[in-house]
Amino acid sequence: MKDVANQRYYLVREDVLTDAMQKTLQAKQLLQTGAVASIWDAVKEVDLSRSAFYKYRDAVFPFHSIVQERILTVSLQIQDRKGTLAKLLETITDAHCNVLTIHQTIPIQGRANVTLSLDVTSMHGDLEDLLQALKRLDFVEAAEVISSGAL
Repeated sequence: MKDVANQRYYLVREDVLTDAMQKTLQAKQLLQTGAVASIWDAVKEVDLSRSAFYKYRDAVFPFHSIVQERILTVSLQIQDRKGTLAKLLETITDAHCNVLTIHQTIPIQGRANVTLSLDVTSMHGDLEDLLQALKRLDFVEAAEVISSGAL
């Protein structure tokens, strides 16, 4: 068995999966929803051998089952001007991100640090698009990702 930490994952369209892989996904769905009581019933229902089911059950997953809420933590250095936080949050909202936490330091010499934790599950565009949108704001002097991961 391969070391899980060194395995690579790919996203592929359903139509390029083998018939056995597609049937394995169907059988797993039947088991998950309780439509059948056992693996034997599931494979019989979708016309799949048990050996094929066991071969693929830990290797194929529906996309929605592995995409979880994602958290992104961004650190920004901003100029201390009236309305900057509101404009910053508007940019985050426009990207369809949800603000989980905000931490802003007390401004010193006209600058403040802001750290945002964002739920980016529904984000439009990619991470680079979001960072560029933040950096385009005239009061943002620096923006960088501190961490990202699943909840």
